[in-house]
Amino acid sequence: MDTGALVVYMTAPDADHAARIGRLLVERRLAACVNVLGPVRSIYAWAGQVHDEGETAFVAKTWADRLDELTLAVRRNHPYDVPCVVALPVAGGSAPFLDWIREQTRPPQTA
Repeated sequence: MDTGALVVYMTAPDADHAARIGRLLVERRLAACVNVLGPVRSIYAWAGQVHDEGETAFVAKTWADRLDELTLAVRRNHPYDVPCVVALPVAGGSAPFLDWIREQTRPPQTA
């Protein structure tokens, strides 16, 4: 079952960057909520080398029709050239919570 809700996993170099981006996403109604999860150890290949570095993981709850704008906002405000933004569909959950995500991510009405 596809609810339309998404969980978007992201990483940042530290908690301050993650919180700044998270606040921006919520303020712009691109995410209903962002959880800054804390430090993770990331091992990845970049520019022909394997890196082993600390990062901060953060997760946004949003709606599918807001993903493109959310991704663009992250890319424009992230210090990495290629930030991690991976969206996972929500198969189900608490209906009132899913309704809340949808309501919080509706674009503001303009007069």
